[in-house]
Amino acid sequence: MTLLVAAVIVHDKATNRVLLLQRGPRAKFAQGKWDLPVGKNEPGEPITITAVRELYEETGVAVRPEDLRVAHIIHSARGVESPNGFLTVVFVTHEWSGTPENREPDKHTQVRWADADSFPEAFVPTTATALHHYFNDGLELSLKGWQ
Repeated sequence: MTLLVAAVIVHDKATNRVLLLQRGPRAKFAQGKWDLPVGKNEPGEPITITAVRELYEETGVAVRPEDLRVAHIIHSARGVESPNGFLTVVFVTHEWSGTPENREPDKHTQVRWADADSFPEAFVPTTATALHHYFNDGLELSLKGWQ
């Protein structure tokens, strides 16, 4: 079964910043790399609720499901904890409340705003691709590992 995942681009248009987190040394994958707030879908949970829940659990930032828009979809043939692949729905929002904080220090080293014109180089490749397409060409689908 393909793992279903949600990620959120919190884009502050006024300052052209995006909320990012840095994966910690005990993260299950991509230790030390930057990423979007992202997490796995729970059984019976709509993917928009997954996005809202994971964003809040990781960063303390709250969004409403109706303020999310699909920005990108990633379909990968395989991944950590998902030998049959994963599908990540990447949402974007420009509306949120709360002050970002690292609410999962066992998984993440830090949570911070980053300038949308200069993201950190050490980035999880799939979400880096989603960010690139969101800001540059609007391409809405990435396929990884299917060749």
